[in-house]
Amino acid sequence: MENVTTTELRNTIALKDLPEEALQWLLDHSKYEEFEDGTVIGKYGDPAEWMWFILEGSADFYMNINGRLVYYFTFENNPQTGGVGGLIPYSRMKTLPGNSYAIGRVRVISLHKNYFHELEQLNPEFIQQLIGYMTERARAFATTQLQHEKVNALGKLAAGIAHELNNPAAAINSISNELYKRLGRNYELTENLLHSNMQPELIHTIRAIVLKKEAESGQKSKLTVLQKMDAEDTLADWLENSKITDNRALAETFTEFGFSIEELENICSMAGDSFKIVLPWLENLLISQKNLTDLDDASNRISTLVGAIKSHVHMDRMGDLQSTNIHVDIENTLTLLGHKLREKNITVKKLFYEKMPLIPAYVSELNQVWTNIIDNAVFALEKNGILTIESCLEDDEVSVNIIDNGPGIPKEIMSRIFDPFFTTKKVGEGTGIGLDLVNRAIKHHRGKIKVTSEPGNTEFSVFLPLIQKE
Repeated sequence: MENVTTTELRNTIALKDLPEEALQWLLDHSKYEEFEDGTVIGKYGDPAEWMWFILEGSADFYMNINGRLVYYFTFENNPQTGGVGGLIPYSRMKTLPGNSYAIGRVRVISLHKNYFHELEQLNPEFIQQLIGYMTERARAFATTQLQHEKVNALGKLAAGIAHELNNPAAAINSISNELYKRLGRNYELTENLLHSNMQPELIHTIRAIVLKKEAESGQKSKLTVLQKMDAEDTLADWLENSKITDNRALAETFTEFGFSIEELENICSMAGDSFKIVLPWLENLLISQKNLTDLDDASNRISTLVGAIKSHVHMDRMGDLQSTNIHVDIENTLTLLGHKLREKNITVKKLFYEKMPLIPAYVSELNQVWTNIIDNAVFALEKNGILTIESCLEDDEVSVNIIDNGPGIPKEIMSRIFDPFFTTKKVGEGTGIGLDLVNRAIKHHRGKIKVTSEPGNTEFSVFLPLIQKE
């Protein structure tokens, strides 16, 4: 073989202890290859037929995940890989799962799989050594896979949080601008009231009416869109006949707050000639009050989201077992996925066991379980679907059932749904490692997960012990 000697082969860690005759056998049955920096050593989808040993340089491996090449590993002449790449004896790999690129000038010798059996007969101990390198490689891949899944989950969470925070933040900006204008107009309207010599008793009466409206607001059923439009038209006509300008805006406000024509006529009769001043002043007051209420709701929404985020990722906890309320954890997950639920108008039914005790858990891991399963269910559901979450307590075990009425999981893929990188989602929509992460997290909790599915009913059942051992 050109430019390669058995002495040089011993520089490759996996080959350094092989006897001379085994090294010479490798030279006689392998091919020598050189690659310039950045060139492809192995291409995704090509048959996995060659085992190669690095003589010089290194190679970066990028896994193909749903059409996207993601950096996973560097093959180099070190104790972890032994300087071995490609197909290793007893590997089940049929095609290359990604691309390998040369880093700097790379020189290798490559042995075809047809010679693996002969190599094993020649030196069975060497085969076992190679299997050890394959195990180390699989462990490194699994670690990288977990890191990518965590980053992917974090990306999903961040996107959801940004979406959720954007709505109340935009509302606060809009409301504050409107409130600023309303408060500015209040100077003008109040000045008009003072010029009209309105008596304090009228303001006291109006305040009592408004407080009564507020108290009754939660008891009355809301008007339909058609009923609301009819009521606004009726009020607008009455205001126009009463020679009050901007009657459409006033009609919308008074209808929203439940004022009838009779009530407005009563206020007008008490205001006398000042009623044309009183009604615009009252409308401005009501809208300003509503703006403050909406502002409070929006700020509370942000506070709730921040609380849910902190609880979900447990920023103040270590990665140890902690007692947790799984109902609160699930509620926080639903809050963070709220925009997806609203986009599809999904109904969430919560059937929680009322006296559920705290359970020991690796909380961040368990939250990823709820996030992945619920997110997958939402993805599977059509618009106006139903998501049901049940919790039960039986003996020394807690169970959580997450059920959707989507189309179901086809029988032919049911056995593969927990396999790493398997996904039915389109490119860019999923990594295929969410349920693999779920499976491993539940095993870490010494729990179990079961799945049943048919059209209209897919159920993921998670079983967790009440007692955990560190």
